[in-house]
Amino acid sequence: MRQAMLHAEVGDDVLGDDPTVHALEERVARQLGTEAALFTPSGTMANQLALRSQSEPGDEVLLDAHAHILHYQSGAGAALSGLSFRTFDSPPGGFTSAELRPLRRPDHYEHPHLVLVAIENTHNHRGGEVFHLERMRDVWAWANQEGLRVHLDGARLWNASVATGVPLADFAACAHTTCVCFSKGLGAPVGSALAGDRATIERARRFRRMFGGGMRQAGILAGAALYALDHKLERLAEDHRKAQQLAATVERCSGVRLARAVETNILMLEVVDPEDSATELVSDLERRGVQAGEWAERTLRLVTHCDVSAEDVERTSEVLLELRG
Repeated sequence: MRQAMLHAEVGDDVLGDDPTVHALEERVARQLGTEAALFTPSGTMANQLALRSQSEPGDEVLLDAHAHILHYQSGAGAALSGLSFRTFDSPPGGFTSAELRPLRRPDHYEHPHLVLVAIENTHNHRGGEVFHLERMRDVWAWANQEGLRVHLDGARLWNASVATGVPLADFAACAHTTCVCFSKGLGAPVGSALAGDRATIERARRFRRMFGGGMRQAGILAGAALYALDHKLERLAEDHRKAQQLAATVERCSGVRLARAVETNILMLEVVDPEDSATELVSDLERRGVQAGEWAERTLRLVTHCDVSAEDVERTSEVLLELRG
């Protein structure tokens, strides 16, 4: 990947003449079945560009109560786009129009103007849970009937596709805009992309510049993303297998259990002993060379990715059994 970055042909993406960025954007649009795509420095920026390019200040967005856009992007939707968010609890496997219909207020000037529904696939807070395609299609049909736009936060859409066998384009066909990330499971150092119809992407390009996301010789970064698409996409199945291996170890532990079923590459673990805590277990793991993330008072997170080897998984399994077996 570093060699691909070194040898990437570059131009000036702010002026629109970086050939490697063009190649990446065309590749992403082709994979997702959209008219166009836009390279961005981060998934947060891609999501925020999607919101800003499909709304006006004061508009409203419907989204899951634990959506990444809501909780982990520093309040950007309110700060940058002046949006309000209406949330709801989503059932396992993703919400449907049944959850959305009761939230549709009468079209009256005293209410926020609802313009957008946001979907996350896979769902970070829900432990890499896949949003089922049939449910996305149901939401898509309802939103179109209601004259609403749909945005898909697909930072881990690659994982959803590999886990289910559903083509990326089938997922993206259920949204007007789709964000994908190259720096999650694909292992690129920087970058995401926003895909959609040409008019929306051109509007997003203007806001990218406004938000400070214009880059010059960005082909160096796009070269890494192209390499990731060529060499890292199919191997995501290995990450899923390693996550299942760790899940099988957790099933043998008495002091920790799975907080959620493992569908892709994320494990959410819950400590069993009421006197125990996620903070304590994370510290115990770290002292033995295993990195985990504290998620809540009694919950922690493990993620498998391209830098986690089979030996790492074996070692982690041994440590978990030693600590909480």
